[in-house]
Amino acid sequence: MSAVVIRRATAPDASAAADVYLRSFAAALPTVRRPRSDEEVRAYIRDVVVPLRETWVAEESGSGAVVGLMVLAGDLLSQLYLDPDWRGRGIGDRFVALAKERSPRGLSLWTFQVNGPAHRFYERHGFVEAERTDGSGNEEREPDVRYVWRP
Repeated sequence: MSAVVIRRATAPDASAAADVYLRSFAAALPTVRRPRSDEEVRAYIRDVVVPLRETWVAEESGSGAVVGLMVLAGDLLSQLYLDPDWRGRGIGDRFVALAKERSPRGLSLWTFQVNGPAHRFYERHGFVEAERTDGSGNEEREPDVRYVWRP
């Protein structure tokens, strides 16, 4: 198995990070409508996420390929996406451990109600459901769930 390094994202990572997001979203959430085109997602990650947010990538050390993306906004774990071919290798576990280290007083996150695997993943990491919505507050208009973790 290839070694994976988790590090802060830099500007040259934006395109690969966007690719991970797009592949992951398509694989994990095929029924969820994306409100932004691929090019809009790429521009947002390039112009906003990487330069202005605490953005981390998982990089395969052999090839340098970006295989995961995590974005923190204070105590909000706002994004965690893995390349579908890299799921089940402990990268998500490492991202969550890093998020908890960066926000030791607690974290919250949102995930869609249809994303059962994400619910199981976060619950396994000590997150508990705090709220459900009808989706009227998100761009996708998809019912979602807010999870919280408290140490």
